[in-house]
Amino acid sequence: MNPFRIAHSHGSPEGENSAYVFPERGVVIDPGPPGDEPWEVLRDGLEAYGLEVADVEDVVLTHWHSDHAGLGPRLATAADAALHMHERDAPLIRDYGTERRRRVERDAETLTSWGVPERIVSDVRDSDTPSPMPDSVPVVGHEDGDSVADLELKHTPGHTRGHVAVRAERTLYVGDAVLPMYTPNVGGSDTRTAAGNPLETYLRTLDRIGDWNVEQTARPGHGPLVSLDDRIAVIRAHHRERIADSCEAIPDGEAVTPWTVARTLFGEMSGIHAKMGAGEAAAHLTHAAKLGLVERTDERPHRYRTTGESLDDVPQLSTGQQA
Repeated sequence: MNPFRIAHSHGSPEGENSAYVFPERGVVIDPGPPGDEPWEVLRDGLEAYGLEVADVEDVVLTHWHSDHAGLGPRLATAADAALHMHERDAPLIRDYGTERRRRVERDAETLTSWGVPERIVSDVRDSDTPSPMPDSVPVVGHEDGDSVADLELKHTPGHTRGHVAVRAERTLYVGDAVLPMYTPNVGGSDTRTAAGNPLETYLRTLDRIGDWNVEQTARPGHGPLVSLDDRIAVIRAHHRERIADSCEAIPDGEAVTPWTVARTLFGEMSGIHAKMGAGEAAAHLTHAAKLGLVERTDERPHRYRTTGESLDDVPQLSTGQQA
């Protein structure tokens, strides 16, 4: 029996979630968001193909976000299956209770460093309610190139530190690395990346995916199909435009915070949208600084001023010597 998709119609602002099942291997990728209703959707989806929960032997999570990973612990426990992730994301599910508290504090500290006002930081904290997942669960941590039931895990960081795509022969299951309708958030989607250059990391991931000898039609974490080369070109163009817009949002002669830039780009924000918007602005300003388009001051919250250099001098948004 060929691999098949189970669609979850709720659980994510990106729209319909995709769980993928490999019946001959007993593998489920990204079973879906937590809760009883998604559990019924997953179980009914398995039964439609003559499978039971007990037939699952391995559960692979592309990353730690609850719309993908939320059902992972429940499925692994019910099926007595192993739960697999990249080791850089594994602690956020393996020790969910402790790591969630750390993440909430880290998010607040990072938002403050981006210039987000305290009332908005408090709103983000209040809107970040716990998912119905166990405080701890066994998770097998992996590195790039490891295999689970002959499926290869490919490290594709950017959206999160430990995001993976799953390669089955020449078919790629890309999680949130490449989406058909939305551009994956970079910066706010995992504030652990804020100390580095998350946009550069993500662009490097796009380069790597483009170099792999895989089918052009991939299976994303939201929606059924995505064309890799076409969509990667659109995403790269989007980030170039977003860098330009971020620089243009800085008044001449002034140094402003990522939050100021985010409000210019996206308007008023609250809750998770404030975290994602501020992170998006911060990620693009960080990469703009590497390109020499802006410079960051040493003060906190961080502020950026333009240098007078032009994005026109950067031939493309890639990695290596270019961007």
